[in-house]
Amino acid sequence: MQTQIPITTRKNTDLIRKKRVWAKFYSFRYMYLMLVPALAYYFIFHYYPMYGVLIAFKNYNFTDGILGSSWAGFDHFTYLFQLDKFWQVFWNTLVISLYRLVFGFPFPLIIALLLNEVRKTLFKRTVQTIIYIPHFISWVIMGGLLISLLSIDSGIVNDIIRFFGGKPISFLTDESYFRSTLVWSMIWKEFGWNTIIFMAALAGVDPQLYEAAIMDGANRWKRIWHITLPSIRATIIILLILRIGNLMEAGFEQIFILYHPGVYNVSDIIDTYVYRIGLTEGRFSLAAAVGLFKSIINFTLLVLANQLSRRMGQQGVY
Repeated sequence: MQTQIPITTRKNTDLIRKKRVWAKFYSFRYMYLMLVPALAYYFIFHYYPMYGVLIAFKNYNFTDGILGSSWAGFDHFTYLFQLDKFWQVFWNTLVISLYRLVFGFPFPLIIALLLNEVRKTLFKRTVQTIIYIPHFISWVIMGGLLISLLSIDSGIVNDIIRFFGGKPISFLTDESYFRSTLVWSMIWKEFGWNTIIFMAALAGVDPQLYEAAIMDGANRWKRIWHITLPSIRATIIILLILRIGNLMEAGFEQIFILYHPGVYNVSDIIDTYVYRIGLTEGRFSLAAAVGLFKSIINFTLLVLANQLSRRMGQQGVY
């Protein structure tokens, strides 16, 4: 026969628990206070503007405002999906993003693994500093550098090609080369910065594992394959999930600086399309519909990638 706990005792227990919670909260009050600026930032610049998604379902105009504009329902989405131009920019976004993922994601990992094997501290730090620098250069400046380096008339790259007897290549004007130029220039600018996360994960690998492997006769390749990569597998998977969740982000700044009407067929992406129809043509509702469609795809990919990771026994992002 189970004994029933008196109501007064349960109330006292709940009261004590609440007091402990508030006491713990009060003891960390300064830590929580430090969160206020970050929370305010996300609320003001990320959550509050979400009500603007209503523009995609309205015939928006400046005079009536968002709430005062008439409802359009899904008319903008219906019109959007009937446009051949939309599917072209959607395909361009997907292709460029996949290129960036396939070639851009493993490259920093490879560089981090190579630097992790270097024992000369001065050399390692020098290389790290050199490859980090392009990240801090804006795409406006980087675009000017690329135009100068890849110019068909006076660019140093084409001068080298001519020196070895080849024909100059129009990297920024030829559609067959433009996407590859975008991807490799992105890797050049960002791979050094992305190695920081992998280097931080590699620093947490237990050195005793390497010592034991050396005692067992494992060479460098086997140590990397059986110790290093499994030890940082969780970090790799989380970063991969986040990259997949941003698959429809093809790099607006870079493409906006480098592209021109001559390569629109292979370089015009969703973000540049939204810019043109939204700000240039003033079709805000249609631009909002395109942006919402892209956000839904990114969210869906993030959830699917996270679920797949958890089904494979790995830790996801949530």
